Amino acid sequence: MKASRLVVAVTVTGSLLLAGCGGGQGGGTGGQDSAGDERTIKAFDINPQPREKVKDGGTLRWGINEFPTQWNRNHVDGNLAMAAVISNALLPSPFTSNEKAEISVDHDYVVDAKVTDQRPKQVVTYTLNPKAKWSDGKPITWADYQAQWQALNGRDPGFRIASSTGYQDIEKVARGKDDHEVVVTFGRPFGDWQALFGPLLPASTNHGAEAFNTAWLNRIPVTAGPFKFGGFDQTAKTITLVRDDRWWGDRAKLDKIIYRASEQDSLISAFSNGELDLIDVGPSAPDYARAKATTGAQVRHAAGPDFRHFTFNGSSELLKDRNVRQAIQLGINRQAIAQSDLQGLDWPIALLNNHFFMNTQEGYQDNAGDLGVYNPTRAKQLLDAAGWKLNGSVRQKNGKPLDLRFVVPSGVQISKAEGELAQSMLGQIGVKLTIKAVPSDDFFTKYVIPGNFDITPFAYIGTPFPVSSSFGIYANAANGQNWNANFGRTGSAAIDQAMSRAAQSLDPVRARTETNAADELLWQEVNVLPLYQRPQMVAVRQALANVGARGFYDLQYEDIGFTG
Repeated sequence: MKASRLVVAVTVTGSLLLAGCGGGQGGGTGGQDSAGDERTIKAFDINPQPREKVKDGGTLRWGINEFPTQWNRNHVDGNLAMAAVISNALLPSPFTSNEKAEISVDHDYVVDAKVTDQRPKQVVTYTLNPKAKWSDGKPITWADYQAQWQALNGRDPGFRIASSTGYQDIEKVARGKDDHEVVVTFGRPFGDWQALFGPLLPASTNHGAEAFNTAWLNRIPVTAGPFKFGGFDQTAKTITLVRDDRWWGDRAKLDKIIYRASEQDSLISAFSNGELDLIDVGPSAPDYARAKATTGAQVRHAAGPDFRHFTFNGSSELLKDRNVRQAIQLGINRQAIAQSDLQGLDWPIALLNNHFFMNTQEGYQDNAGDLGVYNPTRAKQLLDAAGWKLNGSVRQKNGKPLDLRFVVPSGVQISKAEGELAQSMLGQIGVKLTIKAVPSDDFFTKYVIPGNFDITPFAYIGTPFPVSSSFGIYANAANGQNWNANFGRTGSAAIDQAMSRAAQSLDPVRARTETNAADELLWQEVNVLPLYQRPQMVAVRQALANVGARGFYDLQYEDIGFTG
């Protein structure tokens, strides 16, 4: 079984990753980085080994920095990286990606899937693997695909979905010649159709908003993978998966995987002490150095479609004015933050000037223009024009100070350091930045998702589908009601239209052009401020095979194990 791509998944690991934006198909290790150091960047680094060289048995102790409560990854609260890392070993996805972002059918679940008609409408036909079954014994059939479409198409606001991208373009999902043939008819063309239905959930938990919203709350009720759910320990903060002997694919090498949740600064200590076998160190030079110095360990690193950024909350009273958001953006020296974050790492320091494509990927172009350049003089002018006048060291308007809350997860030193740098920079233009550290487990569910912040730093983890995986992050709220995965809570019809043109195009060249048109508008809007392409850096025991920094590569959990 392969790990499914994160369609608009929010992901939290190392320096807190929220999954969404991705690189283009065919994206790889080519370089457009300013350091000219592309030879050191790998597409993936997982110690790939054939199954016969991997030992049978053993327990993998995997450190994570959040303990999810919502395990429905299509739910806005469950769209987290840790939920993905864990459930990728448990749930179906029709497609898998290699390290070059080339997509192929995952034969454990699907025999064949292809576009079978384009005129008058796009039709995709899936032939399902008849051996595939849910852990409750029910076969995986067309009805599961139909129920997922109905849950995620956005027509019923009772379903608290992360994104309706792609599903909203489907006209119907029907039974084909038998229960194992799925016929999907699109009302509008959707170029990234391979991004859909992964992860697939059973119809039983997609029928009705109540089941969708609550069936996976503090529960993993059904699985269909090489591992099955073993149990939660809320006190020890562990999630245990055990080999599923009813799995019809290659037998899992490991007996079990135990995920242990702790704050990021505790994970590196546990790894160094031999209590964990794998952690994401993120772009943290101290953690990187400690992991490299650990006996019997190594740090695997690769380029991925992941980027570090600041999200600006446009629904905040202080940031509702786009001119104010632009001023704050101009008052932040991104180069200084990137250099601080990445110093001491074997990684080129290059600013990212695109919201969809990484520096190393086809389709990348610099669309930041003047708004991507550090310009405190212009920032002051914009704030003056917006009515925020200096009163001592802090600007005020209508007697209220321009005091922004910079919310960070506790225990993540890189986030704290970014806040301190931004605090100093913005202080020079008369903006006060107050750093608020909150528990890691609450960071997304109680702060980012509900919009309880002014500015916050994390990272988006991408997929091989740059537009569809990012659409929900930048989509305008339907009727001003529900922002779903758009945590910046700003958007426009023009941005949506450009993204839609890109998503509907079956021509990759035109799709890239429209994607960059959307990106130009996003730089004006100031929703997400990209910083840099985030290095994937994963500390592991040297004997661990088929896992590490995966880039675009979808892990095959049944092949993960120890060689010695």
